[in-house]
Amino acid sequence: MIDRLEPLVLRHTFRVPLPTAPSGEGTTAPVGEGSAAPAGEDATASAGQGAVAARQFDAALLTVGFKLSTELTERLSALPEETVVRIAGRTLRTVRELVGDHVRHNAYFINFPKNVPSTEDFWMKCLLDALGDEKTRDGTLAQMWTGVVNLLSLPTYGRYQHTYAELLAAQDELIAAAGDRITVLHPGGDLADELTALYLALAGSTTPLGEEHQSDLRALAERCAEGPQPEAIPVRENRALVNQARLKVGSDLLLDTVTDVLRLACALSDGDVSLLAPTRFRSPSRPVRRALLAALDSVVAASPAKLADVAVHREAWKRLGERLHPHEYPHRPHAAEVFAVARGERKAPSFDGRVEELLAADDLLGAVALLRSAPGKLFRALDRLLRTARTQEERDAVVAAAEQVAPEVSGRVVLSVREHLHNRARETGELRVFVNGRGRAWVTDDERTAVGPVERDRLIAVLDDETRRRLPSPERLLVDPEVLDVALPLSGKATAAGLGVLPRGSLSAVEGELLRFFVYWKETERRTDFDLSALMLNADYSTNTWLSYTSLTEVEGEHSGDITEAPDGASEFINLRLGAVRGAFVVPQVNIFSGEGFEEVEESFFGFMLREGEQRGRPFEPRTVRMKSELRGAGRVALPLVFLRGDDGGWRAKWLHLYLKGSPSANRVEENRVTVATLLRGIVEREQLTVRHLVGLMTGEGTTVTLWDGETVPDGPVTYIGLRRPDELPEGSLIVTPENLRDLIPA
Repeated sequence: MIDRLEPLVLRHTFRVPLPTAPSGEGTTAPVGEGSAAPAGEDATASAGQGAVAARQFDAALLTVGFKLSTELTERLSALPEETVVRIAGRTLRTVRELVGDHVRHNAYFINFPKNVPSTEDFWMKCLLDALGDEKTRDGTLAQMWTGVVNLLSLPTYGRYQHTYAELLAAQDELIAAAGDRITVLHPGGDLADELTALYLALAGSTTPLGEEHQSDLRALAERCAEGPQPEAIPVRENRALVNQARLKVGSDLLLDTVTDVLRLACALSDGDVSLLAPTRFRSPSRPVRRALLAALDSVVAASPAKLADVAVHREAWKRLGERLHPHEYPHRPHAAEVFAVARGERKAPSFDGRVEELLAADDLLGAVALLRSAPGKLFRALDRLLRTARTQEERDAVVAAAEQVAPEVSGRVVLSVREHLHNRARETGELRVFVNGRGRAWVTDDERTAVGPVERDRLIAVLDDETRRRLPSPERLLVDPEVLDVALPLSGKATAAGLGVLPRGSLSAVEGELLRFFVYWKETERRTDFDLSALMLNADYSTNTWLSYTSLTEVEGEHSGDITEAPDGASEFINLRLGAVRGAFVVPQVNIFSGEGFEEVEESFFGFMLREGEQRGRPFEPRTVRMKSELRGAGRVALPLVFLRGDDGGWRAKWLHLYLKGSPSANRVEENRVTVATLLRGIVEREQLTVRHLVGLMTGEGTTVTLWDGETVPDGPVTYIGLRRPDELPEGSLIVTPENLRDLIPA
């Protein structure tokens, strides 16, 4: 079990768990599975013989864009050779999957990006091939007589015409370049200790986790349920996953609301603990049924007012009641009340309903007084309350209430409201973008009246003061300038699993002559056709041109060809010469033309590579991959990120992680370009709260701030914030990178 969890440590921390190092000359301390010397061979004979294997390990890592840190190389060299070989095998499998090199990336055009024909020439060749094939000639002629030919019926369209080995033979070797990505791996501790530390970090996170991290927490919680626990588990979704593990081992449950019990029931059925999507509840065992009903009975008995929360998820409670059979447990009368409220047999006005009644009665001061007892709800309602207020007295009351309860509001809510108020300084009539927890996005005109500038500025000052109070004030702060424009990860749902992925709204520099997108997918049961496209927009968001299967070549670059089925997996690529791009925006997108959705296929991911002009190489070269993210969203069109041209002519990426609903089939870039452009304008023109904001608040009178130049090693411990961890930092340094950026968000 513990070894199956080892890849989690590497994915989350870029640390390689190591067995206990040799404890002295001629002896080796216990190192766990995979470290013992072969039978009949003294363990001390192989101790410290790992130097050659470590060098070979490092060379293999370089082929996929990774390397060992100096310290990790030294630690591995001190281990037995066979131990290093086992560590190398497990690590290489994990990093290859991280970068997308665990599958074969074939391209339709064998010489891509060379010799890609025009779309019309390619279609004509497919037609001629069909006419030259006795099996398809008659059917093709019949279609031609109708005036319409279905490309999918042509035998050479949409299907690989060569093997992966033949593609490799036709491609030149990649020429190494200084700009190739290198991700450094660092030494970790004992695997058990690393897993415990990762569990504590995920369970105690102050922000909600994304889907992949929730899955990791579920696995870790089961292993760590009886070990050390975080001081607090502030995120309710995380608490549900921890409770699932605690229930299994018989530990006390962490429950104080009826919704906590509902989340736990969802976790037990492998459902959505965020309660955004409906869960198909399973019939629990009798002990689990008793435990859930006992928990409900206890919560309601302690605070009957908490029945008011039931109505928010009424339908889910009804479905759960069908599985728990509360009528069979008459000694749990308070639990039965929960389901009576869900069925409408008992009244329990919700907190939100009481607030709405007061507002409907024009009693804003009464609503504010009530909301003081729920600080988080008050903060989320600030914009509406200020717009509703008709007198200065009422506006002052809203601001005063916010000042009073600010210390009781979670850090991520404080920062979310701060970002919201900052963007409310824009004029009315702008676009308003909505994104749900599953990445589905839509846009509409913002018709809200303005928030008064005086009240807005007062609230922003309150929020900044509160954030500053909670942040640490390090003596020495070392900051990588590249991290300053990274958006604060206020929710793990605003990003995607993968390598080099940043939170939605982040900006990062793009350096290189050639930009290449890739998508890979493997269907589960049905024939599935994903289409990679790139939409080029002008500065006013009007369409300039695009690259797709209907437009294989443009001045900007080439498309690798349309693949229409993926029983064994399939890849598509777009190659762009950034210097030739016309327009101000490049919007890569993945359209589902037919078949399974992003959440139904066996596997699907998107990414991009950067190369210099003369590097050549295969269509997919792991050393040049800058980003690879999983495609697992609710929609038929994926928009992972957008590339923006700056005033200086340079390019930057802005991360989106968005999905459009699209059509059930035949989604194409030509047909969604207006929707994409409108959504893009709403996203691009919105200002995100970034690391720069927190660094500014952390910088007090006693703080020395240094911008990292990528080379200089400080002479003492520092708090380092950057996109990647430097190879060497003094012992005792606190290191914050995108992998643990959520730790910057105060509780």
